[in-house]
Formats: sequence, C-alpha cells, structure tokens
Amino acid sequence: MIIPGKRTLLQKIVHCSSRVYRVSTGGFWCVTQPRKALPLVPQTRPLRIASAYVSHAAAPAAGDYGRVFKRSVDEPDQLWAEAAQGITWHKPWTKTMERKEPFSTSWFVGGELNICYNALDRHIENGQGDQIAIIYDSPVTNMKEFITYNEVLEQVSKLAGVMLSHGVKKGDCVVIYMPMIPQTMYTMLACARIGAIHSLIFGGFASKELSSRIDHTKPKLVVTSTFGIEPGRKVEYVPLLEKALEMINHQPERVLIYSRPNMGAVPLKPGRHLDWNEEVAKAKPCDAIPVHSDHPLYILYTSGTTGTPKGIVRPTGGYAVMLNWTMSAIYGLKSKEVWWAASDLGWVVGHSYICYGPLLHGNTTVLYEGKPVGTPDAGAFFRVLSEYGVVALFTAPTAIRAIRQQDPEAVLGKQYNLTRFRTLFVAGERCDVDTLEWCKKIFKVPVLDHWWQTETGSPITASCIGLGNSLTPPPGQTGKLVPGYNVVILDDNKQPVKVKTLGNIVVKLPLPPGAFLGLWKNEELYKELYFQKFPGYYDTMDAGYMDEEGYLYVMSRVDDVINVAGHRISAGAIEEAILSHMAVADCAVVGQEDRLKGHVPLALCVLRNGIDIEEEQLLEEIVARVREDIGPVAAFRKVVFVKQIPKTRSGKIPRSALASLVNGKPYKVTANNRIYSY
Repeated sequence: MIIPGKRTLLQKIVHCSSRVYRVSTGGFWCVTQPRKALPLVPQTRPLRIASAYVSHAAAPAAGDYGRVFKRSVDEPDQLWAEAAQGITWHKPWTKTMERKEPFSTSWFVGGELNICYNALDRHIENGQGDQIAIIYDSPVTNMKEFITYNEVLEQVSKLAGVMLSHGVKKGDCVVIYMPMIPQTMYTMLACARIGAIHSLIFGGFASKELSSRIDHTKPKLVVTSTFGIEPGRKVEYVPLLEKALEMINHQPERVLIYSRPNMGAVPLKPGRHLDWNEEVAKAKPCDAIPVHSDHPLYILYTSGTTGTPKGIVRPTGGYAVMLNWTMSAIYGLKSKEVWWAASDLGWVVGHSYICYGPLLHGNTTVLYEGKPVGTPDAGAFFRVLSEYGVVALFTAPTAIRAIRQQDPEAVLGKQYNLTRFRTLFVAGERCDVDTLEWCKKIFKVPVLDHWWQTETGSPITASCIGLGNSLTPPPGQTGKLVPGYNVVILDDNKQPVKVKTLGNIVVKLPLPPGAFLGLWKNEELYKELYFQKFPGYYDTMDAGYMDEEGYLYVMSRVDDVINVAGHRISAGAIEEAILSHMAVADCAVVGQEDRLKGHVPLALCVLRNGIDIEEEQLLEEIVARVREDIGPVAAFRKVVFVKQIPKTRSGKIPRSALASLVNGKPYKVTANNRIYSY
C-alpha cells in the first residue's frame, strides 16, 4: 500500500519502499532510489528496423482538421503511413493498404511489430523507465499503487515467460477473468508480448455467461483472480469459473490464479490450478515476439444493447497506429501527461484507453477500482482528478448523472483543486444537453461528447483537439468525423438524406486502421450484420443526422427509433427532452405496442434526490416538455417512475429487453445487459 504525502498544485510526493515519486507538468517520475530496470535479454529475433520507421510521427498542428480529413479520404494510404511512423516496426510493411474483399481491408501488409514492445520497452529504451505508467487507485480496498514502466515490464515479461512455460504460444487464446487491478493489465500485455490472443471477460459474470465465452474461444489458459470487489461485497471468482468449466466440454490446460492480498486464501486444485506468485517468481523474462500487422490482438465480446454477444477480433498493427495517433490528434495529450479513462478494462474503452492507448503514447494511465458514487461518495472522481493531476478524463454520461443525482451542486467536489484538469470527454451512450451543461458548470472545462463502437476500437466522431477542432461545439452533437471515417446518412432506400434529417448512419468503406477484422468464428454473420444492408458501407446500426457544419448527432440505435403512426421518432430525442426537467435524474424510453398507432413511447424515469412534487403534476410537466421539444406527433403520454434504470456494464440502456418487458413479451438479459449500479 502506498500512502500519499503532502501535495501542492504542481508537486506531489508519495513514499513507497524507499522510493519517492514526484509529479510535475511533465508527469509522474521516480526521482530517488529507483528499482533497477529489467535487463534486456538478447532476442533470437531482435527488433531491428529501418531508421525511416523509428522516428515518432510529429503531432498534428492546430487547424489541420480539414486538411487531414481530406487526406484520409483522398490519400488514406499516405496519411496512415505517416501516422504509422509513431510506432516501432520489427519489419517494415510492403503495402500500406490492401482491399481483400469489398468490405475487408488489411493495413500495413507485410509489416511485423509487437504492441507490448511499443507500449513498454521502447519508452524504457528512450529513458522513460522510471516514469509512472500506471496509477492504481482502489477505494474499495483502500489501496494505491504507483507503478513505473520498468516495473510493468518486469512483471509482464515474467508473466509472458510463465505462459510460454505452460505451452501457450503465438495464436493461442487466453481467457482473462479478472477485476480492475494492475495484474489484469499485466496479463493483457503478457499475451500481446508472445502473440497470444486475449479475451478479457467482465469480472463477476455468472458461470453460464462465462462458460459460453470459454467454449467459444477454447483457450489454452485461463487467468483469474481469487476475488473481485464491489461496494459492500466480495465476488468469488474461482467458484464461478469452476462452475463454468463444469458446463462445457472444452477444458483449458491450466488455470493461473492471482491471490489478492488480505482477502483470504482459496484452495488450489493440484494439476490444473497454478499460483500466480509462485509461477512468476521462478519464471524467466520473455522478450517481445513480432507478429504480422493483421495478427489478432484480442477477442472482445459485445452484444451492444440487443442480441447475442459477438466476438470482435482486433488487428494488432492498425490498432497500435490508430490508438497512438488518437491520443494526440483527438484527446490532445502530450507524452508523459496523466490520463484517466474511468471505464472497465472489460469494455472496449478499457482496452483502448486504459491499457493500450496511453501506454503506446507514453502517458501515465489511471486504473480506478471504484464507482463514481458510493466509494465513498459523490466526490470520488474529483478526488482522483485532483490527487494525481489528471489533465483529461473520459467517462460515461451515466457516471456523471449518478454524481449529479447524489450531489446536485457538487458540494463534495468543490473542495478539490482541479487546476490541472483541462478536458472532460464523454461517450458510451447519448449525453443529453442538460447533463453536458451541468458538467461544464461544475468542472469548468470543455466537455466534449464523442461517439464510437466496440467494432471500431476508437472514435468515429469527435472534437479532435489536436487538429484544431472547436472546444465549444454546438450542444447535442458528438463531434465531427474523425479522419478515416467517411460517414454518410442514408434512408432505408440507400439514398442520402437532407441535412438535419434522421437516417441510418453508415461509413463509406474502407474502414481505417484499427477497426475490427471480423467476428470470431462467424464470418457469415460478420458479412450479413455489417455490410449486407448497405453495400459499400459499414452499417453502424445507429440513427442520427448531420448539420450544415458537419457535426453528427447520434440519436439512438436504428432499432430504437419508435414508429408512431408512421412517424419515425428517436427514443434518444424524447429522453433528452425529459432529462431537461430538473426533477429527472435518469430515464429510458421504449416503444409500447398500441392498436391504433402501432407504437407509442413509454418513459421510465428516476427522480433526483430530495424532489418533492406530486407525480401527477410531474407527469403533466414532462409530457408538456416533450410536446414542446418534439411535438404532438410523438404521442407521448406514458411515464413510469422507478428507482433505477437497468444499464449494461458500459452504461447503455438494454432497450430490447426493456421493450419486451413493457410489452409483456419474453425477454433475455444477456451477459452484457445485466443490471449494474452506478
């Protein structure tokens, strides 16, 4: 455990095991008595590259957005070849872009690299070994830890050695079933170091959900922890895992178990269970093994808000290039600055912007094992921002609404100094204007909504700070098109719609580097789901519109558009109107079947704490607000007041299940759509 000492605005000192760390405008650094860096063992295939590929790409200049976006459309191969110079390649690529099929594109063909090497080794070789790589903050266990790049590499290289010693090799799958702890990131990076494909599953998923993913990936190794911690309770992972393995035929050869300190012992089964600490203690460090650019880095299961989970397959090379580029071009970060994505490692944001993106870019990343409220209170996010000098935060609107519901005036937050904090990014669900404006008022920084999907791995639309986009975009938008994403709005007849007309959001092919390669063991569904309805385009399955200035407004999923007497009404637009009422903290709108109109909107509403108003009066006011913003055409008259809205782990509303529920139909709550508290 590391206990923070006294802090001032630009300097924070923490003591741990005779080491002293200091943070200044350049980031956290170990300044006295650093641990000895891990010796670099000679490699059988050393990472040698041509000098032309070694240098880091220059950060884009302010005001470059229009030029860079045009290049992404007119000459994508040249643009991304330049961006790829920010990554170290074991073997240069021979062709930047190759269209394999009408919908499939390979990037950096012939190139070889290792993403773990790029995230760790190269920074150490450049003198950043004593910089803090990970700040682990766990209010649920009252622990804090500051881990340098040297220390992360030491753990990762030994863990990779453990995997090799037990027969895991390049191309094998490893399932990771762990909580929000540094060891989870070590495992992800260790897999990447040897070319194994990791599949990280949300910690605490029920055995049935876990079993289906293990059976689908057929891993050689499963890595887990003894416990996860939720507010007020421990989640025992090993019994859940053992029950899952009893349900399926495929059995991993080994299960590696990390025992969390001070939480009690879990008996290990000889022959199958391996003790993490014992294995790492005797392991030989392993060097990075190069893989080809399209080599699968990970499989990430998602169902979005509807349907059966799908295994998204991520390519290594394009992903590394895109993430490194977005850290500066979109998020406006400089290397060594402190960044916090308040997400879960099991979600795509956790993969991209807790683990890989910040480390590729040489930043300090915050790993937070807690909640926005309840650990211990609504001041938790403010504390983390202040304590570590975070310059930019990425979170979901749900988290902000939870804070606002418990502390509307941010009384707890105002006690913290946020002088170094400069930008708040939100994504993961539609952010209503009222929540956005509250954020601006409380945090006193630009609040920028942006939009992307698990499939893309990085933003489709955003306010690209590093390219000079405005820090004060119009309310309700999700940004302009990120270079590489040529977005078009089409109607159901595949024709472009007029400006500010609701339609299907699609992306003209090819997709840029880093987008998914396909669905694990389901090529037919990949083609059918994403490319069949709109040939020549990637179907995002989201609905929205674009304004005259090129800002995109994402309203809802296509299947969340409610057909009211032939009129297409966005559930997201109705939700925004409802959330503009001061009494409403959260809401979800779904279509309820109606004999006359086909469907009518029904709203589930959560009220703010301390609201004293008659429900009938509130109902009238909410209906009036929707009529004013949307019009009588919405036929909105039905509201149900509830204590909590079900959300997915990533903060989205499971609309398909809710719609079935309100219509009295059978509904399925999939693994990603279980109810979570914020």
